[in-house]
Amino acid sequence: MTLKIYTKTGDDGQTGLFGGGRVEKDDQRVDAYGEVDELNAVLGMARAVELMPRIDEVLVPVQRDLFSIGALLATPDHAKMREQLDKARIDGERIGQLERAIDACEQELEPLTAFILPGGTPKSAALHVARTVCRRAERRVVALKREVPVPELVVIYLNRLSDLLFMLARVANKRAGAGEVTW
Repeated sequence: MTLKIYTKTGDDGQTGLFGGGRVEKDDQRVDAYGEVDELNAVLGMARAVELMPRIDEVLVPVQRDLFSIGALLATPDHAKMREQLDKARIDGERIGQLERAIDACEQELEPLTAFILPGGTPKSAALHVARTVCRRAERRVVALKREVPVPELVVIYLNRLSDLLFMLARVANKRAGAGEVTW
C-alpha cells in the first residue's frame, strides 16, 4: 500500500506527535523539531553545494542524528523519548566525536585572532548558514526545555554542532584556497 503525502489531518492547524497526541502547529514542541528539521535540510544543501568528501563524511552522521533528535523532540511520552535518545545514540561518546572533529579542524587551521565574516566559497557560506540555523534550533530547544522535559544532551549536542559547523566552514575555505575576511 502506498501512503499519500497529504492526509488532510492538519487542515485544522493541528499536527500529530510521534508516539501520540495532537498539538497546535505553532506549539513550542513543533517549533523546536521544525527548526531541527530545517537544520537537517540546510546541511543537505551544504553537502550538495560543493563536494568535499572529508567534510561531507562528517555531516552525514550528523544528519542522521538530527532525524533522531527531531523524533525525540516530537515525542511527548518520557519513556518513548528515552527510547529515541537510546536509538539515536546521542550520548557523551557522540558529543566526544563532535569535539574530536572540532579538534581535527583546529589542527588544520591557523588560530583565530579576529571575528570573521561568514562567506568565502559556496560550501563555506552554506555551512555558515547551517551554523546560524543550528543556533536558532538550540534556542528553540532551550525554550521547550523550560516547558517540558528535554534531555540535556540534546542542548549540548546542538551547542557542539554549531561550533563544529563554524570550524567546517573555515576548513572549507582553507581547502579551497579562499581566504577569510575579518571584521
